[in-house]
Amino acid sequence: MNFSCGRRHHPPSLTPWEGRDAEQLGRWLRGHPGVEIACRDGSLVYRQGITSGAPDALQISGRFHLGQGLSRQIQKIASAHHGCLPAALPEPEPAPGEASFTAPEPADARAARHARRLFEAVHSLTDTGRSYSSMSRELGLDRRTVRKYARARNWQDVMRRPPRRPSTLDPYLDYLQQRWDEGEHSAKRLHQELRTKGYLGHYQRVKMTVAPLRRGLPLDAPRERSPSSREVSRWIITAPDRYTPRTSQRLHRLLDHCPELHRTHHLVRQFAAMLDTRDAAPLQDWLDQLTDADCRRSLAWRKPCVKTSTPSPRASPPATTPASTKAASPT
Repeated sequence: MNFSCGRRHHPPSLTPWEGRDAEQLGRWLRGHPGVEIACRDGSLVYRQGITSGAPDALQISGRFHLGQGLSRQIQKIASAHHGCLPAALPEPEPAPGEASFTAPEPADARAARHARRLFEAVHSLTDTGRSYSSMSRELGLDRRTVRKYARARNWQDVMRRPPRRPSTLDPYLDYLQQRWDEGEHSAKRLHQELRTKGYLGHYQRVKMTVAPLRRGLPLDAPRERSPSSREVSRWIITAPDRYTPRTSQRLHRLLDHCPELHRTHHLVRQFAAMLDTRDAAPLQDWLDQLTDADCRRSLAWRKPCVKTSTPSPRASPPATTPASTKAASPT
């Protein structure tokens, strides 16, 4: 915390007590009268202590705590629209000779029929905006099962294995395929060959990797994972001039798909501009946008967005007014 007493300013590292204790803070402030401004984080303990010890002091949040609070709220919004996050990924390209990525399962496959029935049952209820718990009680399913089907874009998504993580063997997949096609099917000899090319991994990894080839299936190449809500929060709060080309493309696809996250991004950039220019004139208009009825509902809305050509100006997110937006004049 920082304290400003007129022209005197205590250093940021000032820690007159251990831990967070409102009574100790209030006592310390009463023993050091004249504090006019107290810069603190969102802790209720600090708020109570400052109010008790220096009731006339203006309590504010520093830029770091404003950004921290804003980031937490963006993460909540991204979590509420978790079903939209896969839209950040590029459209998959089926490998030559491989079945289409979205090809339906055989009609007589029992697991496929079961997945399709559950998907249709869950999505018939998600259209009503009901909670996962309510749907799980009605359908007699575990809440996690309901959530999995509700977040899926189609029933085939539930049938697919989650994309595996990249491994140190990935740079050698083309070589493995080439040697397999040439007739070398011994995992032990393939492992020895890879070691001469710089591969330092274990034999077992090579054996598991070529296992699909023995069943006439293609090698399991790594696929991109959907971004997490924390990762999306980091994209949105980061200045656009600091994006990598890959991040810029992923964020553009996501915002184009989800009007709520698009609106959130727009509001965050407006807020960042106010901080950069130290111009609070647009603040009231910005806060008015946050109190819009659509924004208040959005944190409870968990149904994936439907992509539209032009996002509605009022179908927008949910940037709420957390401690981060009220920090300039906390009560």
